[in-house]
Amino acid sequence: MNEQAKNAKGRRPRYHPFWPHHVLQETCVAVVVFAALLTLATFAPGEIGEKADPYTTPEHIKPEWYFLASYQFLKAAEVTAFLGPWAPKVIGVFGQGIVFAIFFLFPFLDRNPDLNPYRRPMALVLAAAGLVVWAVFTVWGHFS
Repeated sequence: MNEQAKNAKGRRPRYHPFWPHHVLQETCVAVVVFAALLTLATFAPGEIGEKADPYTTPEHIKPEWYFLASYQFLKAAEVTAFLGPWAPKVIGVFGQGIVFAIFFLFPFLDRNPDLNPYRRPMALVLAAAGLVVWAVFTVWGHFS
């Protein structure tokens, strides 16, 4: 053992250097896990089920809760189908884009230097209205 590996009392330190000890150990673990996954995938493959049809969506399919508002907004845009077959899709997508653009641009448009939220009624109303609309669309999407 060289002199650099000893500490002041002449004993070996209780740690191992990151390179090559830790890297080699983690690489070995990764190879073993990969081999186990490969073995499981080869000898016990998962069930595939019936073939997917991209043109029909089953009735029981719903997104997770954090996408329910967007999902319901797209469904609610079907009201504009009288404008043409393009209208629900365009209004559903661009309507959400406009809402996000308003929330993104609002800090640049609101020039009130006061940080107290009670002295910034426009920002408070916009935030409250956004939360209420999001909550309504989320609950509506859950029960529809």
